[in-house]
Amino acid sequence: MTERKIIAVVGATGAQGGGLARAILSDPQGGFAVRALTRDIQSEKARELAGLGAEVVAANIDDVESMKRAFAGAYGAYCVTFFWAHFSPEQEMVEARAMAEAARHAGLKHVVWSTLEDTRRWVPLDDSRMPTLMGKYKVPHFDAKGEADRFFTDMGLPVTFLLTSFYWDNFIVFGMGPKKGPDGLLAITLPMGDAKLPGIAAEDIGKCAAGIFRQRDAWIGKTVGIAGEHLTGSQMAASLSRSLGQEIRYNDVPPEVYRSFPFPGAEDLGNMFQFKRDFNDYFCGSRSLEVSRSLNPNLLTFDRWLERYGKRIPVE
Repeated sequence: MTERKIIAVVGATGAQGGGLARAILSDPQGGFAVRALTRDIQSEKARELAGLGAEVVAANIDDVESMKRAFAGAYGAYCVTFFWAHFSPEQEMVEARAMAEAARHAGLKHVVWSTLEDTRRWVPLDDSRMPTLMGKYKVPHFDAKGEADRFFTDMGLPVTFLLTSFYWDNFIVFGMGPKKGPDGLLAITLPMGDAKLPGIAAEDIGKCAAGIFRQRDAWIGKTVGIAGEHLTGSQMAASLSRSLGQEIRYNDVPPEVYRSFPFPGAEDLGNMFQFKRDFNDYFCGSRSLEVSRSLNPNLLTFDRWLERYGKRIPVE
């Protein structure tokens, strides 16, 4: 039997990396093996991956030497950062550079970098349509990833840039589920107007990434955007109403109101949703449903995702 090619998966206990690890592990004939990278190899999720057949190794993504050891002998790597752990664009770029340097040192044959748009290409810092944050960003958690793309290209890596979409799982774990307003009615709140929001099941990001690794030659040097569906706030509210068995409204608020909400990152997310709304044709167009299904034929729609996970959505 041909030896399976090792994919080093950064953030293997997180949403994206975990989805990819499980997608590979559930396909024993796919030709790939998983090296799961995590800070804590004794965590419950790490032990679960080990039980499924992954090689679990400790690594710190901001430490170049740690990443070099973790990538050594691998065929490819899935590289991702998690802004919400530290809220620092500069830290994201340190992590991206470390991964790119380690990938070059290891001579990897394929790197998939989970990135997002640098929104400053569309909304310059002196553009008053949305506030500049942290002195030099419009959407910090987007812009840092987009700016970090150059680390992978400048080092001549065989890279695929993966543009992700809004996780529907945010309704479960990120506090974005239906909440009661002053009128006592349940609503989801987004500053999107009538624009469509590309969304996806977090697990499907990993499954699409697995498809990219399988189709390496088609995607080296290219950018691919993925989504499960493009839906308006009203359409999502209607689906949530059917799934949860009670009326859920769509509460459309202006971005400036969303930016004023009292939770960490509200300004960043308010700018993000405004970018998606104001450049909706581009944003949806860069996340093709047809391409996503070609990478992952079992791609979930929002209604299908709700059938599986709707009962986990907290209703406050």
